[in-house]
Amino acid sequence: MNALHYIGFDVHKKTISFCVKTAAGEIVEEGSVPAQRAGLRQWAAARPQPWRGAMEATLFSGWIYDTLQPYGEQLEMAHPAKMKAISAGKKKSDILDARTIADLVRCNLLPACYVAPPRIRELRRLLRYRSLVVSEAVRMKNKMAGLLMETGALYVKEKLHCKKYFANLLEELEEVPESVIDLPRLSRGALEMFESTQKRLVHELLADPELAQRVERLTTIPAVGEITALTWALEVGDPQRFRSSSDAMSYCGLTAALKSSAGKQQRAPISKQRNRWLQTTLIEAAKLAPRWNPQLAELHARELERGHRNRATLAVARKLVAYLLAVDKSRQPFQERAPSEVPTQKAA
Repeated sequence: MNALHYIGFDVHKKTISFCVKTAAGEIVEEGSVPAQRAGLRQWAAARPQPWRGAMEATLFSGWIYDTLQPYGEQLEMAHPAKMKAISAGKKKSDILDARTIADLVRCNLLPACYVAPPRIRELRRLLRYRSLVVSEAVRMKNKMAGLLMETGALYVKEKLHCKKYFANLLEELEEVPESVIDLPRLSRGALEMFESTQKRLVHELLADPELAQRVERLTTIPAVGEITALTWALEVGDPQRFRSSSDAMSYCGLTAALKSSAGKQQRAPISKQRNRWLQTTLIEAAKLAPRWNPQLAELHARELERGHRNRATLAVARKLVAYLLAVDKSRQPFQERAPSEVPTQKAA
């Protein structure tokens, strides 16, 4: 019977340090391998014993995880924020980090995090690139308006980015430097390129049949459009990993940090430990949702009466998360409850 080994990996851009330990904590082997697929496969295939391993989640951990996973009995990714607290110490090196991770694996104390399947990660990469393209397009729009304002040129704000109006505007400009005509024209060309790129990326995403079906279900929720549904589906991955809507709201960065000590509780501002892509998308959707959803409009108005517009927006965003999670878990289109179906609390 082969004894099980436990391996901790400390991954870097060029090298990967490892430490192999037995169940009793005895070090069997330590070293490093180049961060290359061929070398990793050769190293993993040569392991004499079955093994379980883990590594800390980093920018380049994904491809390393995919390369090593077929060779081990179990491979996990560790949450970097929680690992920072565990591995804090005066001495720090690649080998010491690998030893710590190996100990956490063999003692079953590793703070593991969710690893999305390769297909979801590939689609998510496209969606995040689209976000970059859209942000650059917004910068181009702002730059075009800024160039005109610098020289006192008059324009209609609502029509500036309309193709025909923009062309006529440049022809009619008077007493402005030549650069103020050339630069907005260049910016307009870049803007059109960004817009066509983002449309193509969305088309590629919706070409995936499974993702398209999921988006179709999510968009049955009033006020949820394609981009909000795509962001939810690809950033969340498996919705079953959230036990409750509160967990999902925390992941989306819609809840405040809680500090509790000696029987006293204090709420801090919105936590920075969140999925920033989901947070941004949900907040933007929540600002428009009351226009399309009567229930959300009522919620927004009720919270607004308390005098804080941002808290009203957060309340709408949390309700959107509850809707999205319920539809995604049930795999059924959104169905609005009639007033008689809403459960009421009995008076004590």
